Amino acid sequence: MKVAIVHDWLTGMRGGEKCLFAFLSMYPEADIFTLVHIPGSTNPFIDSRVVKTSFLQKLPFAGRFYRYFLPLYPTAIKAFSFEGYDLVISLSHAAAKNIRVPSTTEHICYCFTPMRYIWDQADVYFGGFAKPLSPILSYLRKWDRENGRADKMIAISNFVKERIQRYYNRDSQVVYPPVDTSFVRAIPELIKGESFLCAGALVPYKRIAVAIQAFNLLGIPLWIAGTGPEEAYLRSIAGKNVLFFGRVNDEELASLYAHCRALIFPGVEDFGMIPIECMAAGRPVIARQEGGSVETVNGVKCGADRGGDLTGKTGVFYEARPDAEVASLMEAVGYFMTIENELRPEACVAQAKKFSPERFFSSWESIVGNRGEAREYPLRSAVLC
Repeated sequence: MKVAIVHDWLTGMRGGEKCLFAFLSMYPEADIFTLVHIPGSTNPFIDSRVVKTSFLQKLPFAGRFYRYFLPLYPTAIKAFSFEGYDLVISLSHAAAKNIRVPSTTEHICYCFTPMRYIWDQADVYFGGFAKPLSPILSYLRKWDRENGRADKMIAISNFVKERIQRYYNRDSQVVYPPVDTSFVRAIPELIKGESFLCAGALVPYKRIAVAIQAFNLLGIPLWIAGTGPEEAYLRSIAGKNVLFFGRVNDEELASLYAHCRALIFPGVEDFGMIPIECMAAGRPVIARQEGGSVETVNGVKCGADRGGDLTGKTGVFYEARPDAEVASLMEAVGYFMTIENELRPEACVAQAKKFSPERFFSSWESIVGNRGEAREYPLRSAVLC
């Protein structure tokens, strides 16, 4: 069986690329099609399977400014030809799902999310330019709605399943992404950590600024791991209690997980791998009660009566009150510290195992059939950015 995998772009080893890595474990001979590819930005195994990029690859500074080419995505993705392929799998948070395949070729979309830039987060991504761009965004929404013609849609979470229904009026099934925690070592017993931790790309929707503002007021240590366009701004507002680690590799990230008190997760994610990695180290999560975190963290609601049964709980949820996100997070941290010794490492580790690669392979097979090899990852290469 000849298989193609379509990925929006290959410019770094993030959550989507880790999923691509898992698909290559099932379909090691699959050809990869992508809009833009920066060799060396993911890993050699992925690089070796890329057979086709779009004309965007040839535009000046494509590797850095590919998001600005948004109006060109429809033309670029339409140009890919899949003649001769039996199965095409699109891994999509942007344009990949909008490919056209021959009538004899099956197309399965593994949807990370409907395109945030054009649907519900244009203001976050484009700021003051969102309004002038309104005609273009309206055109892209129409194109996106009419051209997502996959034979089967599979969502990465129930949160994304609801978004697919809302924007595309399509049903979908849920298969949680694989989270490889093999680089993480669980703490052997409940030992108080040294600092709270935020980890991930430093971009606006992660809401890292909310965490920094909260911890500035709390005056307790906060570690920040990762880089991104907001880094300079975040450093400028951080107090002396906030320590930035920048870009970290697996070993360094695993050490931060093991030595933190809890992960602070104030953003709304479609799924979110980082909380699962942290729980694999035996450390709990303080998360906003919205998005994929609700499905991955077995949290207790902030303010719940003390003395309740916390068996199996792996963190604290809080509701981000409008115009009071910082205060909401501060309350959650304060509540966490009152129950910190009751959140057991073994519960966190057990929760993380629910999202293992093996579980992903089994779930995928149950929906699409046994068409792949579902073997071990050929190698692991991830850098948090």
